[in-house]
Amino acid sequence: MLGKFFKKPADDLGGRIPPGQTLTTRFPVLTYGPAQHYRPEEVVVRITGLAEPQTFTWADLLALPQTTLTHDIHCVTHWSKLDTTWTGVRVTDLMERVQLQPGATHVMQRSVGGYTTNLALADFVRSENLLAHTFAGEPLDAEHGGPLRLVVPHLYFWKSAKWLTELEFMPEDRPGFWERNGYHGRGDPFKEQRYDDD
Repeated sequence: MLGKFFKKPADDLGGRIPPGQTLTTRFPVLTYGPAQHYRPEEVVVRITGLAEPQTFTWADLLALPQTTLTHDIHCVTHWSKLDTTWTGVRVTDLMERVQLQPGATHVMQRSVGGYTTNLALADFVRSENLLAHTFAGEPLDAEHGGPLRLVVPHLYFWKSAKWLTELEFMPEDRPGFWERNGYHGRGDPFKEQRYDDD
């Protein structure tokens, strides 16, 4: 029984629903460990690894172009939520201010609290990806990753780190927290890349 907040889609809605997913009208909270509570003014995003060292404060991020985008999101635990609206800084706009060194191919996201997850640079530097601080017109709450999280809508949502505090650019792929614990290295929902043997 799916319950009133989850339902199987009648079809894939024109290719929007990955295989194995159910739709939800809610926004479930799934986090390893407790939510991290801190003020927006305490946000710091450090650029490390194969890049010129740099720090973006909350004020720095708000001074960058702000973009609102609507995306479908998909959780590895089989729920999808359609037409979610986020506001923040496009990753492509941020990266115009980051000086990468030769050889950078991947990025590790690090969160306040120690969570990590990896991305190929090609999956990270995309115009639909956001460093998001607002959800549905309201400041992003802590349970959903506020004050600042990454939103990478084309991959399962564990690849969108909550409470973002560091981006480490790397010369090779390295697993993050869930990837070390059996999850897939990339996490494409349309290929059902949930686990490392998928």
